[in-house]
Amino acid sequence: MSTPTLHPGQIIKAQSGFFSVLWAGGMAICQLRGRLKQHRRATDLAAVGDRVLIDLAEDGSGQICQVLPRARVLSRRAPRADDRQASVEQVLVANPDQVLFVFACAQPAPHLRMLDRFLVAAERTNLPARICANKIDLVGPAAARALFDLYPPIGYEVLYTSAETGEGVAELRAALQGKLSVLSGPSGAGKTSLLNAVQPGLGLSVRRVSRATSKGRHTTVVPEILPLAQGGFVADTPGIRAMGLWDIEPEELDAYFPEIRPLVDQCQFNDCSHLSEPGCAVRRAAESGGIDPRRYDSYTRLRRGEH
Repeated sequence: MSTPTLHPGQIIKAQSGFFSVLWAGGMAICQLRGRLKQHRRATDLAAVGDRVLIDLAEDGSGQICQVLPRARVLSRRAPRADDRQASVEQVLVANPDQVLFVFACAQPAPHLRMLDRFLVAAERTNLPARICANKIDLVGPAAARALFDLYPPIGYEVLYTSAETGEGVAELRAALQGKLSVLSGPSGAGKTSLLNAVQPGLGLSVRRVSRATSKGRHTTVVPEILPLAQGGFVADTPGIRAMGLWDIEPEELDAYFPEIRPLVDQCQFNDCSHLSEPGCAVRRAAESGGIDPRRYDSYTRLRRGEH
């Protein structure tokens, strides 16, 4: 029996066990080879963004024979009701070049502790992160900057946008050019509306935030990588209501806060939790204003396992 010719490609859409794979010859709808399914892991076997090797049939369909190692991921702990499956990683997008966390300035109000959880997830895999503060037309530029002013000093660029007025859309378009970017964030933040503003005609379904509940509707059903006219790709992901951190121990958290990380070796104790120990350089910085109290509050809540 001859060895099949395997073609490299990348998964751009995943739904119900079928994967749309972009390869040199076009698009192929593939399924995982049975042998791959036998290898159960604590993560998704294949996800949007994965680089794969496929075996093509004469009808143009294919089988994914190998999933290549991931350079980085945006992932979370899978929200499973079954406690036995609580320690499973849900890969939102594999191998992105950057992530833009989209949060609304209002309707719904920004949940900055949730944003901090997103940023920790990105830091864990060295995934470059930017913040997109959307719907600035609802609060005005000054108020928008006041909401997110704690992030630029610690290294996170903030783009201020309005899908409604078009403000900041050109800057967002430039930031996406030539890269595989992930737009992620809570439901109702306006990710899909922004994509339509960046590139009219994408035809993405957009629903308005429910005024009754102030919670967004899940407008994106499955993750999908979309090509951009100016070059590059963007992955629009489902709105996320909870960001469970994956594979992060409490004692590792200080490494994923850029403003805390350089102070750790200045603490009196090597295993300092930065919660109550004497001689803690982190607490000292938080008390003196060297660390924004909102960020320190996020750290302490995460360290204690609070939401």
